[in-house]
Amino acid sequence: METRIFGRTGAKVSFVALGGCGPGYVDQEEADKAVRLAMDNGVNMIDVAPTYGQAEVRLNPWIEKYRNKFFLAEKTLKRKKRGAQRQLHKSLERLGAKYFDLYQFHAVASIDELNQILGEDGAMEAFKEARETGLIKHIGITAHEDVRVLQKALELSDEFETILMPVYAGALVKPHPVNDFRPVLKLAQEKNIGITAIKAISKGRWKSETLRSDNKYTTWYEPLDTQDLVDQAVWFTLSQEGVTTYSLPCDVRLWPLIFDAVKRYRKLNNEEQEKVISMARELTMQPLFPGAKI
Repeated sequence: METRIFGRTGAKVSFVALGGCGPGYVDQEEADKAVRLAMDNGVNMIDVAPTYGQAEVRLNPWIEKYRNKFFLAEKTLKRKKRGAQRQLHKSLERLGAKYFDLYQFHAVASIDELNQILGEDGAMEAFKEARETGLIKHIGITAHEDVRVLQKALELSDEFETILMPVYAGALVKPHPVNDFRPVLKLAQEKNIGITAIKAISKGRWKSETLRSDNKYTTWYEPLDTQDLVDQAVWFTLSQEGVTTYSLPCDVRLWPLIFDAVKRYRKLNNEEQEKVISMARELTMQPLFPGAKI
């Protein structure tokens, strides 16, 4: 699999990352199959969080055995120093790791949260201390509901070396400041920030709770699940200038479709990208945000 330089981290990561959310909601046997599939397809990055079900436990045997083969990215929802310190050590223990290549502020939803992180006794203090002692190597930040938070974060602090955010065709069906990823990509490129994309195969929110509960997929959004549509969606995301890697969705049953698309990946030019957006409109794809998550 192709690798790309992950911004200022300098790491060469596969342009698809193992989203730890997937293994977190299946048993160990299914998790093992998914991780092996990812490794067989050349994946060398894992992006995980303590909120992803049993992900840390499921990935532990693989981290202990193959730690030197993975760029390991972890997250925390803690915004204050002591909470972040405690969760960092707990995640290291659960994964059986001695350090994280990347530690990220997870799902920062507002400027108030960002200010808390960066303020006195904020979680950034814990991150810096962990970096000084070798528990983490790099610092990142993620946002889902409002990508403007990431733009503000990059303007306020030079500590952030990576960002993670939704980058998908559906967002441009009805561009809105909270979901238009293009300005953030541009700023991130200027600052040499590594970018992890998520939600590439999102069609939109489930149209009803009944449809969601009756469906076979566990993703909180309705995913594209035919090879031709997955191809176009994944190629679109990976063709956005600045995107380093795309983190796999929270249902391992969708992974084979994505790996198939990646094997045949080619960068889409501007005209081809516009055609994908037109396709998204025809399919009535919708942005995930703004709106309340189901």
